[in-house]
Amino acid sequence: MPAVIIFCLGLLLVLWLVGAPWWLERKRQKLRAQPFPAPWRAVLQQRVPYVRRLPADLQLQLKQHMQVFLAEKAFIGCNGLEISDEIRVTIAAHACLLILNRPGGYYPNLRQILVYPDSFVVQRDQVDHIGLTRRSRDVLAGESWSDGQVILSWQDTLDGAAVADDGQNVAIHEFAHQLDQESGSANGAPRLGRRAQQQSWSSVLGTEFATLQARVTRGAPSLFSDYGATDPGEFFAVISEVFFEQPEAMSQEHPALYRELSQFYQLDPLSW
Repeated sequence: MPAVIIFCLGLLLVLWLVGAPWWLERKRQKLRAQPFPAPWRAVLQQRVPYVRRLPADLQLQLKQHMQVFLAEKAFIGCNGLEISDEIRVTIAAHACLLILNRPGGYYPNLRQILVYPDSFVVQRDQVDHIGLTRRSRDVLAGESWSDGQVILSWQDTLDGAAVADDGQNVAIHEFAHQLDQESGSANGAPRLGRRAQQQSWSSVLGTEFATLQARVTRGAPSLFSDYGATDPGEFFAVISEVFFEQPEAMSQEHPALYRELSQFYQLDPLSW
């Protein structure tokens, strides 16, 4: 191949690498500048009551993020569910709540959201300690996959949104997994900033996770669901639910953990 052709191809590649982020951000700016549709506002008022607690600046930011999210992410109905604006807006509101004030973008690895009418069954093959493969059937309300998919039960999403202070919200849970998976597998160690922040995060969450496991073993009560003791990834998703829905209780019972999440999410729900 002549050197001039190689040079031109290389130049085009450089121009694309430099220009693509600029064009993407310009497109997003146009989306954020559009008026927020009145029907979407009605869905927020009816289905996502916590939005009313947000300060005016965060409400505006949430709506702008939703306009970008809804333009870029595909929604697919499963088991006969027809995707409506009610479904799209309700789920997008939860997803965008988690990225307020954060510079990481709009879940860059996420391509689509699959929505079932209700809880769904997942079959998994598991290999036991002697090498035998056993198939299990799990009934789930949601899942997050590192290959770019979130799966949600619409009924469970509605139930989680309807009561904004019970610390249980499957949409927040699964999108927290997506943030965790931006750094690889869901292991409770999402992308953080400085090394000091990483060390503090590891120390605080490691201690709190071990404490929850010990409480579950003893059968002692906890602010956090027992499911959070399953593994560090589930622990991060569970405490994210409580951070947004029960910030006062979390800040009083687990102040160090609340500070870590407040720094990570760049939010202080106590002030809402």
